[in-house]
Amino acid sequence: MAEPFSVPVTVRGYETDVQGHVNQSVYVNYAEHARWSLLHAAGVSQAGLVAKGVGPVALETTIRYQRELLAGDEVEVTCDFVWGEGKTFRIRQTIRKTDGTVAAEITAVGGLMDLKARKLVADPKEYFRALASEPQLFGL
Repeated sequence: MAEPFSVPVTVRGYETDVQGHVNQSVYVNYAEHARWSLLHAAGVSQAGLVAKGVGPVALETTIRYQRELLAGDEVEVTCDFVWGEGKTFRIRQTIRKTDGTVAAEITAVGGLMDLKARKLVADPKEYFRALASEPQLFGL
């Protein structure tokens, strides 16, 4: 199995809280940054999604914090789409320090919403496959 897509992130001082570690909400931003970076790398743009009449939606996000991150820490944020049958898909993500220490694991459930009907599309992977110039980045 290929390594999941990843992006580097450097923890910025303003992302930390009074304890000196990354504020919990910032982990969601890191995960979202990796997701949009994967879409971009696969050739899927926001304009392309809108042109197809769909938009990604987050339905559930779970974060398991394992080690704190401090200002200046260098991390890799992975992003791996997991496809099943039906209207939703899962995204598995890991935030890992350069020494290999896992700082957090994030799992999410997402879907693609039909922007007119305001309902999830029946088969989101087919939309991603049609829009992507590099569908293998989605595991397709």
